[in-house]
Amino acid sequence: MFRQMKVSGLVMDPQTNTPILILKDMSSETSLPIWIGILEATSIATELEKIQLPRPMTHDLMKNCFDFLDVHVERVEVCDLKENTYHALIYLRANDRVRPIDARPSDAVALALRADAPIFVKEEVLVKSRDLSEPSQTVFSKEDKDKLSDLLENLDPEDFGKYKM
Repeated sequence: MFRQMKVSGLVMDPQTNTPILILKDMSSETSLPIWIGILEATSIATELEKIQLPRPMTHDLMKNCFDFLDVHVERVEVCDLKENTYHALIYLRANDRVRPIDARPSDAVALALRADAPIFVKEEVLVKSRDLSEPSQTVFSKEDKDKLSDLLENLDPEDFGKYKM
């Protein structure tokens, strides 16, 4: 079973200075944090903020190629969590045929945002995430909502501009 989720935002892990992608369940208060790379975070942030760059980023290029080839992103799924690494699939439709493509969740989400495609997380992934031994990598509950809101409010978009692409 899968839960449809949306990108709630991006935050910086204060301990590791690593970006965290926050996916939020559309029908509950459950959120899933996924630690991602700075380049992927920049790509997601520019799409969330609708920032137009003078040249296309990699995910923009992929979307442009898909459009040219008449390939559509049907959906993305965060489908597994193995050894503290999340796995995702991008479902592409071409000529009435849908095929899953293996991807990192950050790339899948960056592409889904550009294609206006739904994002799903497998229930089993949420359960596994809760069971991680490191407390900083657990699913956020309702009690953490205020803390997460504070982090999101204090996130400075300028932080993403510090890194060269």
